[in-house]
Amino acid sequence: MVDLTKRRFLKHGLCGLSVYGTGAVWSNALLGGCSNQQSNVLLDADENDVRLPAGFRSRIIARSSEPVISGQGYLWHAAPDGGACFSREDGGWIYVSNSEVQPNGGAGALVFNANGEVTDAYPILENTRRNCAGGATPWGSWLSCEEVDDGLVWECYLDGQTPAVVRPALGVFNHEAVVFDVEHNHLYLTEDKPDGCLYRFTADSPGSDGFPDLAAGRLEVAVRAAGQETLNWSVVPDPQASLQATRYQVASALTFDGGEGVAYFDGRIIFTSKGDNRVWSYNTTSRVLEIVYDAADYLTPVLTGVDNVTVSQAGDIYVAEDGGDLQVVVLDNQGGLYPIVQLEGHDQSEIAGVAFSPDGKRLYFSSQRGITGRSENGVTYEITGF
Repeated sequence: MVDLTKRRFLKHGLCGLSVYGTGAVWSNALLGGCSNQQSNVLLDADENDVRLPAGFRSRIIARSSEPVISGQGYLWHAAPDGGACFSREDGGWIYVSNSEVQPNGGAGALVFNANGEVTDAYPILENTRRNCAGGATPWGSWLSCEEVDDGLVWECYLDGQTPAVVRPALGVFNHEAVVFDVEHNHLYLTEDKPDGCLYRFTADSPGSDGFPDLAAGRLEVAVRAAGQETLNWSVVPDPQASLQATRYQVASALTFDGGEGVAYFDGRIIFTSKGDNRVWSYNTTSRVLEIVYDAADYLTPVLTGVDNVTVSQAGDIYVAEDGGDLQVVVLDNQGGLYPIVQLEGHDQSEIAGVAFSPDGKRLYFSSQRGITGRSENGVTYEITGF
């Protein structure tokens, strides 16, 4: 494991970074995070088992094993995990969510109109394995990652009609999440293993739409030679892992203890490692890797069980807990650290799928296994406060 100066990224803040992402209105509503800690005290749980700051409210939008739309045959999937939102031309949006079960995993979509009403629901991927997290692409598809040793990445399309396409060029390994670097046209991928790696994919050529064609390209793994301050990248000789797991093919590859969620914000790749409860930042231009947060630095850490992650327009990092206190915790751009969501009575579950609506006013997430701790009892929530 690379040893780095801790929290340097938060110390200097994110204020100099340009706006990319959603959720700026949340930063305003929370009154600057740690600059006014009183505003971030969580109230008692509401009727949906959710603790929130004053002025915020929760809504259950889907339950596993139940129809999302009354009278519709489609049932919301078990074990809802990683998710993302996509805008629609009519002013509405689509929230997609993975199903982390094996076999018969996949991903589903919830369609919202401009008023925030759920108008449709359907699968966009079926009969795959342990679809954990993934990532949205700028060209409007969802990359769903299989969290198994021979896992693949599936490119899913939001219309519910176009079949998903497997993308083996992105490597065969225990995939967790993926994100697209819009500046350099790279994909970055995390691996959920105690000795997992950070990967980078570069397509060989653009497709007809001008975006990278994921059918073929170069898979690399992050490495760091002794004494260097920056990361380098080495080609993975056999991305299909036909003879040896990808993480063992380059001897100098950096390892991360359980790579989890990953997000992109203005030239930085933000990702988490659950085994050591760290949040990382990689600058894609300078190639400097820094530790944003390390639970080991605190006697009583607010954030543990780091998992899915998203970043707001203001640069605040929202981290979902798998374990810990079952919270969504904010690492804000003032250096603050505080929870903004907590579930009560869901002790055998985890929070997953954190994502903002395109206008930044709604936050989505799931309790993967609900109050029973069973995959078929997951619950998907929407949080608003305006």
